[in-house]
Amino acid sequence: MEVEFQHLDLRYERLRKHHPARERQLLGSLADHGQQVPIVVVRGPGEVRVVIDGYKRVRALQRLARDTVCATEWAVSESEALIVERVMRATPGEDALAQGWLLRELADRFGLGQEEMSRRFDKSKSWVSRRLALVADLPAAIQDSVRQGKLAAHAAMKYFVPLARANEEVAVMLAAKAATLRLSTRQVGVLYVGYVSGSARTRELVLQDPRIFLRVHQEAQQKKDAPQGPVKEIEGELGALGGIARRLHRKLQQGLWRKLLPCEHEEIRSHVQRARADVQTCLANFDEEQGNAGPEHANVDSQAS
Repeated sequence: MEVEFQHLDLRYERLRKHHPARERQLLGSLADHGQQVPIVVVRGPGEVRVVIDGYKRVRALQRLARDTVCATEWAVSESEALIVERVMRATPGEDALAQGWLLRELADRFGLGQEEMSRRFDKSKSWVSRRLALVADLPAAIQDSVRQGKLAAHAAMKYFVPLARANEEVAVMLAAKAATLRLSTRQVGVLYVGYVSGSARTRELVLQDPRIFLRVHQEAQQKKDAPQGPVKEIEGELGALGGIARRLHRKLQQGLWRKLLPCEHEEIRSHVQRARADVQTCLANFDEEQGNAGPEHANVDSQAS
């Protein structure tokens, strides 16, 4: 059936996320080949048809200045159509936020309880409860950025939900920056860790100019990952060895050995013997290397003079 755009009810468009790249591809396909797949609608009052599936096609056809859209009408209720469509479209990678939007719509508009929704979707009640809580905890402004494709749903769920629970104002401010800059989930994670674990000055930088913070973090990471010279490499290994020894020494002073059972003492003694042998072998190798290097370095110094 052909339906004029003026008779479409797009009330459930807010339950779907926008994917600009996919929509550009769809626009080109519709321009070249026309509409191949009908949208799904259910009957509303009079000539109105409520769109259940096909919002990207509707937007693309409107941009192409078409007057009508090809549609398939399901002879079921709105709530039933929403559930069936979601079950048919469900994929393992579907994010919990989109699921939460639908569950909240079913609860608010149609009065479905959590127990009934868990039965209809063949999920546990806790599955329903967690997704409803996710939508409730995430500020509306951040959800809008996810819908518009400016912010990854995974970033919103993993970083902005816990941040919003602690400080909603900060979460909204940082999410707006991330959406404007179109940051990846990994970059959002760097900002989140920087804000949560950073000093007051670091937090201020994260919020005021996340690009600078990300650049500084990237430079520090590159410096950390850069190959080290032999001096730094040996210093690092010796520093780690000394640090382990000092840490164990403190624990022994605090009575760690006395907490062991008698039967455990013998097992630890064998580990001590192996560790002592490893350290002695390493130090003996150092002494040997220094002895071998001595005359060579002396010869080089005499030539330089």
